[in-house]
Amino acid sequence: MVQDDDGAFAPEDAPPSSGFLDDGKNTIGSQLASRLREAIISGELQAGSKINLDKARKTFNVSLSPLREGLARLISDGLVEFEDNRGYRVSAISLANLEEITTLREEFEVFALRESMRLGDVEWEGNVMRALHRLNRTERDAARPETLERWEELHREYHLTLISGCGKPILLHFCRLLLNLNDRYRRVFLTRTSGDRNVSQEHSEIAQGAVARDLDYACDMLRQHIHRTGTNLRNHLSTKGIL
Repeated sequence: MVQDDDGAFAPEDAPPSSGFLDDGKNTIGSQLASRLREAIISGELQAGSKINLDKARKTFNVSLSPLREGLARLISDGLVEFEDNRGYRVSAISLANLEEITTLREEFEVFALRESMRLGDVEWEGNVMRALHRLNRTERDAARPETLERWEELHREYHLTLISGCGKPILLHFCRLLLNLNDRYRRVFLTRTSGDRNVSQEHSEIAQGAVARDLDYACDMLRQHIHRTGTNLRNHLSTKGIL
């Protein structure tokens, strides 16, 4: 999938693919939402770019109904915007947006971790350590994009596993949404650098503190981890002239 000169969807040389089937569990609309979400988060679809419904429909070989359903889901996630007489557009990025996301992650995610340490069982502890092990054993090399994709997948799994024991579905929903919004910024940053600090050590310290039920330590480490990431991303955006 590529974008044409006006930033809208345009199919590549290959013919349209019809890889979406309603299997009774995931509608075509939800599958489209997942595909588009990944394209936006990864930067494949650039921030602020127009989404042309007719070109998108031909690219994915689907009707307008499931396409609109998928886009509606992304609007609720904050990744797509709709304006009367202008249509759909990938949500823009900005320093103010990043700062708000970072602040909310520090509050919601840290609270979810505290609740997970309070309520999580032995299975939760094991899941946290397994997620940590998978993440720390995965290479992240800016020169090899395929390693970034795998690392991002496991990084997301790690953060969601940390808070999975909180027992609060609404809270988890907000945390997932914030992670999606934050990933848009971090992935652009990681395509240019493999990181400027020992992130593996930070992840280990957070996980070890969590399973030890050291509430204040683990929560403080997670808050610092999120804040430092936000600062790095903010500095990166500033050098690119993004306000």
